[in-house]
Amino acid sequence: MKEPVAADWSGVIAGIKRSLPLALSIFTYGVSFGVLARQAGLSLVEAFLMSSLVCAGASQFIAVELWHSPLPIATLLLTTLVINLRHILMSASLSPWFLKLPTWKAYGCFFFLNDESWALTMAEFAKGKPNAGFLLGTGLMTFVAWVSSTVVGQLLGSKITDPAQWGLDFAFTAVFIVLLVSLWRGKSNFLPWTVAAIVAVATAYWLPGKWYILLGGIAGSSVGVIRDAD
Repeated sequence: MKEPVAADWSGVIAGIKRSLPLALSIFTYGVSFGVLARQAGLSLVEAFLMSSLVCAGASQFIAVELWHSPLPIATLLLTTLVINLRHILMSASLSPWFLKLPTWKAYGCFFFLNDESWALTMAEFAKGKPNAGFLLGTGLMTFVAWVSSTVVGQLLGSKITDPAQWGLDFAFTAVFIVLLVSLWRGKSNFLPWTVAAIVAVATAYWLPGKWYILLGGIAGSSVGVIRDAD
């Protein structure tokens, strides 16, 4: 069992500072989402509420693609659930550090958990002397970037008719490439990452929907667990 992390404002501030460059990239593809939300017919208030209450980029992009009349509520709910099940894997990977924290502190930090804050926090914790406030700081920073950029994109939607024309669609991919590089720990990552990629690609080819996100993550995690147990 790992030692419990500290949880103070120094960690929050460190997380905010570390995530500033990433927040700029998030802002870029958040603008893209705002534009698409407007094109799908969402009002400024609706787009703002979706980004602040759901706050899950991948599932929100899928949602606006499905946003038509009659609204396919069941499909929206199932798709969002499948895509966001990855948060279980991310939470589980961080739980060894958080288990002995007071409940309100642990859940207060996990409330702002997202792909970017998770990746930055895992990279930070790997250096030693982990601080739970770091997860909160990165989560808050990315949350503010995502919500504010949604509003900007929604307001600019009438002027930016095609986000891809401005390269905004690639910002999402670029962010995750950077996150992968920051998480790379050498040859020990090669096997689980390769298995995760193969399973994800195969699942995307053979199964409808977004199951490849969950199944790829489970496959890679399982290989990592088996490898570490040897």
